[in-house]
Amino acid sequence: MAGIGAASGLWPLVKSMNPSAEVLAMSTVEVNLSDIQEGQGKKVKWQGKPVFIRKRTKQEIEAARAINAENLRDPESDEKRVYKGKDEWLIMIGICTHLGCVPVDHATKDGNGWFCPCHGSYYDTSGRVIGGPAPKNMAIPDYFFPSENIVVIGKKA
Repeated sequence: MAGIGAASGLWPLVKSMNPSAEVLAMSTVEVNLSDIQEGQGKKVKWQGKPVFIRKRTKQEIEAARAINAENLRDPESDEKRVYKGKDEWLIMIGICTHLGCVPVDHATKDGNGWFCPCHGSYYDTSGRVIGGPAPKNMAIPDYFFPSENIVVIGKKA
């Protein structure tokens, strides 16, 4: 009997450790992609962070795949950075991995990728670091496509 009493006394404590409704609501964000044209993108906020969503052109995909990932500071193939079968969609956390600034899109030397104006890091059309002081590629959040034009960021399928 004492065990039952102890367990019922601990239940409120255990329950209070669960995430609040507010935290759960922020854990994912659903984005309608139907208004994004090829070669365009949008920025959304997820968990207080900017997320870059870009519908890449065939040329951007080819440029990313032409780079030998083994030669990069943070080696990662383009294929591993996109959702299988949705290669045109690049979804990444828009924070420079050097000191946390927000990079600018299409401000690189060749007009592709991202440039961080704070300290000069460059990222390619796959968000991989290709120059400057950034130590890592821009992070890819968990996400999935429940339908053709909808993406849910913050959760795997």
